[in-house]
Parts: sequence; C-alpha cells; structure tokens
Amino acid sequence: MKPGDVLEPLVIEAVDTEPMKTMAALLGDPTPIHYDAEVVRALGLGDAPINQGPMNIGYLVELACRAGGGPQALRRIAVRLHGSVFAGDRVECTATVAAVDEAAGTAELELRATAGGRDVLSGSATIATG
Repeated sequence: MKPGDVLEPLVIEAVDTEPMKTMAALLGDPTPIHYDAEVVRALGLGDAPINQGPMNIGYLVELACRAGGGPQALRRIAVRLHGSVFAGDRVECTATVAAVDEAAGTAELELRATAGGRDVLSGSATIATG
C-alpha cells in the first residue's frame, strides 16, 4: 500500500428498502421518509425512501475495514454527509491511500461515496497496515 493507490471499491448495486425499514425500527426512528415514498414526494425530497445516515456511513466503515483486512484494523474514521441516498440507488464507495506511516504501521485513506452519480459522502480513515 502506497500513497496514490486506489483500493478496490465497495459497490451496493441497489439500496434495498427492507433494511431501511429494519434500521428505522432499530434506531427508534419513526420518520416516514425512510420507508414511505409518498411522504418523500409530498415533502419534495425525491421519489423514493431515503436511506438513514448511519447506514450510509456504514458503507464507508465497511470499505475501510476491508482495506485493513478486518474491523480490528480500523483506528479512526471521520465522515461527512453531502446528500441523500435513495432506495434503488447504486452506491459506489472508493478509497485512495493518502499517506502511509511505516513506523506506526498505519495508512490514511481518503473516502468517497456516490449514489446515482451524486456525491453523497466523503471522509477519511486511519487503518492498521500490518
């Protein structure tokens, strides 16, 4: 792993509404935008249910963990939400190695996610490399 390396992306071909409903229940989130397309339309937010932010962040967490060889490698993650991810969206998460600290045995990753071609998440993560 060296600075500039682009790692294997994580792709969700189509965000499924069933896990969105489950997550809303687990989070105790009664907001109908996460499971009712009619409410989303009535609010002028789009045409499909909106995925919860924690699920979207989880995609980048998964990518960083994979890059480090498992969840034990994740040392730090910071994510910024830029837009909504809708049911049916294709989400592509990418990671680029920004820096490697050989002495510390860590790498810094630049993270990004797009959904339906829209920029929806960005962030950074530190992972153990060895």
